Order: sequence, then C-alpha cells, then structure tokens
Amino acid sequence: MSHNGLSGKAVSETMSGRVEVAVAAGAREGGAPTWDVGWDTLLWVDRAADESAAGTVHRHVPGGANHSMELAQRVGAAKPRGRGGLVLHLDEGVAVFEADGQRRTWLTYWARDGVRSGATAVDRAGRLWATTVREDESGGGWLARVLPDGSASAVLTDLPAANGLAFDAEANRLYLADSATGLVEILDVEHESGAVGPRHTFVQVEDGEPAGLCVDGSGAVWLALRDAGQVRRYTPEGELDTTVDLPLRRPLGCCFGGPELADLYVTSAPEGLAEPGEDDGAVLVLRGVGPGVRPYAFAG
Repeated sequence: MSHNGLSGKAVSETMSGRVEVAVAAGAREGGAPTWDVGWDTLLWVDRAADESAAGTVHRHVPGGANHSMELAQRVGAAKPRGRGGLVLHLDEGVAVFEADGQRRTWLTYWARDGVRSGATAVDRAGRLWATTVREDESGGGWLARVLPDGSASAVLTDLPAANGLAFDAEANRLYLADSATGLVEILDVEHESGAVGPRHTFVQVEDGEPAGLCVDGSGAVWLALRDAGQVRRYTPEGELDTTVDLPLRRPLGCCFGGPELADLYVTSAPEGLAEPGEDDGAVLVLRGVGPGVRPYAFAG
C-alpha cells in the first residue's frame, strides 16, 4: 500500500478558510497536541530551541485560559494518566508527574548525548510508545514501548527522524512518520502483548517533511507537513484527498479535540525560519472536520 504524496491532491479552499487561531502562543517549537478527554482541554508542549532552555507543558481551555508548567529540560510530549496527573516524554526518558505538578518519578531513563525526545502515542491497553531522534537526524533513534510499571523495550532501532506517531481507533495499527525519509509507515500491533509485525509503507511524501499526525473516525490519516504550511488528509488506502493550506509555514503536530472530537488542532514553530509570520508559533484549530479517534490515557 504505497502511494506518492502528489497522487489525488485536492486543495480544499473551504477548509483553509475555516482555520482559526486557538492560542496566539508565540511558541518556540510547539508540538505534541493531545486532547485530554477527562478535563476537556488541549495539552501541548513548547519544546525549547536549545539545550540551555527549559521546555513547557501547556493546558489550553477552549474559549478560556492557557495554563503552563515550566520544566528543567526539553519535553517532547505530555499525555494524560489514568490515575491523574501526566506522563511526560522528556529528552532523558519518560517520567510521571502527579496531579499537583510537583513530584516527578522516572519510569525509564535513557539519556544519550545528542538525542532528543521525538513522537509519543498511547494505545488502548495504556502502554506508552515513544521515539527518540538524533539532533542532526542522522539515524540511530529508536521506538520504545513503555509499560505502566515503567519497564521499557526497544521495538525499532536506527530510525532517522521519527517525529510522528498515531494509533487508529482499534489501536492495532500504529502509524509512524519520519521527517528525514518522507515515509509514513504502518506497524500492526497485537493488543494483548504489544508485539509488532513488519513495517510497511502507507505513503511516501515527496514534496514535504512529515511531522505529527492523527487519525479520524473514518480511518483517514491527517498529517502535518513541516515547512510546507499544510496539513493533509489521506484515506485509509493511502490516497491523498484533502490538503489544507495554513497561515503559517511550520506545522509540527495535529490532533482532534473539542466537542465530539470534531476540531483539528495544529501546533507550530517559528524556530529556524528566516522571516517568521504573525501566526508562526500559534496553535491553530480547524473546526468541524472530525470526529477523530478518542485518545487513551497512560495506565501507569
């Protein structure tokens, strides 16, 4: 099931016109949007631009405030925990934060020089899946499966730049997007054991860098294209059927949220752009294009 990223392209002017700014955040590197169904809020992170700066976890209340929590190191994602609080994918590993946001416990620690946190997803068994990426995107990253008790194992190794992960509705299909290769691949996941089957290509993007992605209720995949200023929707068969042009250049992540999970949220970054625009670094929302797949909470 391999398709060229140009096949079936259809630009939707109607959808592009429905894009709004949800959070005028001015983020340095906004990513990993996740809808917290328990709180009806959007979790997202602002990853620091360099190793000396702290990362930030944000919780946005639609129509209301945007709360933030500063961290001592860069953060790749924040996901809800079934027990309350958050699980964070940090550059040095995976940690849990209690509901008060103060106490931190490492679940697994894998600090490596020149390696940062990549993408993160949670399956319906409550397991956390997380990638790492070398700063120069030269390869050597890995995909780890982290169990609720903190035990972790490497599922894939030598990944160039796996910056996107998302499960389908049944959580037996894991999509993996790699910015360096342009590939979006599929891994079949066995629910009980978490074992994965062979990788196979879902789509090869030849005119952009795949970043974050998510899945809607029909099984279609929505993909953020870094430096292309677009999100694209691919059918379950890998055919491109919708392209949404955004009022910014560097979208990094997307997820469904809001009432009935009908809205698509998109995070972005101005870092590295020669002339960032007014909306670069904002969180955008595209209303009423869902519903999306209901997200799961980490069971640890």
